[in-house]
Formats: sequence, C-alpha cells, structure tokens
Amino acid sequence: MAGLYFHVPYCHKACHYCDFHFSTGIRDAEQMVAAMLHEIELRRDYFQRQKVDTIYFGGGTPSILQDQWIYALLNKAQSVFHLSDQVEITLEANPEDLTQEKLQSLKSMGFNRLSIGIQSFRDQDLIYMNRNHSAVQSMAVVELARKYNFQNLTIDLIYGTPTMDDEGWEYNLQQLNALQLPHFSAYSLTVEPRTALANMVRSKLAAAPEEDQAAGQFFRLMEWAKEYGYEHYEISNFALPERYSRHNTAYWNGETYLGIGPSAHSFNGEVRHWNIRNNHQYIRDISQHQLPEEIEILTNESKYNEYILTKLRTQWGINLEFVKAQYGVEKHLALMKAVSNSIAPEWIVLNENQLR
Repeated sequence: MAGLYFHVPYCHKACHYCDFHFSTGIRDAEQMVAAMLHEIELRRDYFQRQKVDTIYFGGGTPSILQDQWIYALLNKAQSVFHLSDQVEITLEANPEDLTQEKLQSLKSMGFNRLSIGIQSFRDQDLIYMNRNHSAVQSMAVVELARKYNFQNLTIDLIYGTPTMDDEGWEYNLQQLNALQLPHFSAYSLTVEPRTALANMVRSKLAAAPEEDQAAGQFFRLMEWAKEYGYEHYEISNFALPERYSRHNTAYWNGETYLGIGPSAHSFNGEVRHWNIRNNHQYIRDISQHQLPEEIEILTNESKYNEYILTKLRTQWGINLEFVKAQYGVEKHLALMKAVSNSIAPEWIVLNENQLR
C-alpha cells in the first residue's frame, strides 16, 4: 500500500497561526501546476509498481486551484502510477471554496473524500484566527457537500483559542454533534515561530493561548468523543469505527508515500526526502529536470525512534514483538526499562505485546 500527496502552496489569505508553506499570491499557479505535472514524470519509478491506495491534495488550500488544474494533476497520477481499485482521493478545502459548481466538478473527477477546514462554528474565533469564512458557512458547507453525495467527510476544529471559553468549546461540540460526521480532527492552537500569531503575541496585539484552558478543552473533547461513539485513534484524530483516514493512517504505520510540490515530503521505509520550501526555485529546478530535494538515509536507530514516536500517537500503540524482531532484543529491553522508569506510569497501558 502506498500514498500520493500533492502540496498546493496557495491560500486566499494567511491564517495567523499557520506555519505550513504557502503563498497568498497565485500569479504563478499555472506554472506551479506544470512543474508538479513534470515532477510526477520525474518520480515515475518511485513506487516500483506498488499500488497507490490513497491520493491526498493538501496545502495550502488545494480548493483554490482552478478545476482544470486539479483534474490535470489527478489525471496525470492515474496515467503514471498504478492505482488501487478502491483508491481514497481526498481534497482539503475551505468552506468558501465549496460552491455547488465546485462540488459537482470534484465529484465528477473522482474525489470521494473531503477534508474541510472549518476550525470553529463561532465568528469570534474565526476572526481571531484570520479565517476567510463565517460561522454560517461552517454549518452550511457540510450539508451542501452531502447534497452532492460526499458522505466521506472530515472537518478540522481548533481548541484553546483565547476567544473561546469552555462554554464556547461546548457550543462547538454541539454543532459537531449536529453534523453527525464519520471523522473529525481537533488541534490545540499553537503559537509557532515565524507566524503572524507569534508576532502579534510578542507585540501584545493578541492574547496568547492558555495551556490549562486548552488542556481542559482537550479532556472534555475526549469525554465527548467517547460518549458519541468516536474512536480517539490518533492524538488529534477521531473517527467512527473503521472510518479512519486511510491516507494519514498509512503515515503513522510507516507505509510508503510520495510528496509532489514545494515542501512536500516522501518516505519509502529506507530514505526520506523533501522538496525545497520556495515556489520560484521549485518551478525553476523542475523546469531544468532537477529534483529540488534534500535526502536523509535513515539509520536503524532513526527507524526505531520514528516507529516509537509515530505508533505512540495512535490507539494501536507499539507492537513489542515487532520491536524485538525488527530492532533487536537490546532495543526491546531498553524500551521496557524506560517504561518501568516512567515518571507517569498511569499514562501507559501494557497489554500482552501491545504498549500504548
């Protein structure tokens, strides 16, 4: 099983908290799409005839692209790589982009999953985050997507914003419950370096999030999710049984994936590589048939560390027999010693060969 990721580095406006690679200027978007199409050709042999089980358009805001550009990327992937018969094809989108025409077009192209960046159902939170849509749009867009037969939907929410007290978070959970979604993601607001929010907090132009408030809202979220039948299957992800994000789950399970576009990462189990975070240089290098990438060949120690870190993010945890077989008895013993010396043993569950 393998996954294909497209990084679309454009947004309508800059959310104050975002540290992903993007630009609010889209004058070179057509050149960018041409470069990404060319990169697919340059990566033609990456999967070694592995079937691609998931395709994910992220960013940035992929829904900002013209329909013919989205279709060109998807069509190219279908012609170059071997796709599974049941391929999951996801597009990240902002509510304001999902018009009737857009949804109809996406459906006709073969998209079968949408990830909608709602973040909050309250205008005061959206204004604080500098989002480009309203609370009314937050609710309406899900019903509109369903009208066009998008049943496999997920949304993003953000908790811990200074504008949202516990009562406000409870309101967001009520709205979430009303939508009856199969999946959602929820993230704690983080002040990342080199973001507008970091500058605003430093300059006293915006309040900083309070960790205790965020933690309380997270614990309330976990209670709420359990009450309504959602599995908390990864730190920030919740799903009804068997409705997990196949694409992201493959990341956490260490499956092969290929990233196309500036700043996109790729991994094949032995080597990790990532493209440059610069639109102009990415386009220039690709036009010269060069891959603008940095490469890291993973040592056995790196593989072990990544396995521990990624699996502990999930409800499935660490397979101790796998650790022993893959990384050796010494690693297994060291891991068990670390567990026994943990400063918070109540946070660790050891069940036969599973540690989580």
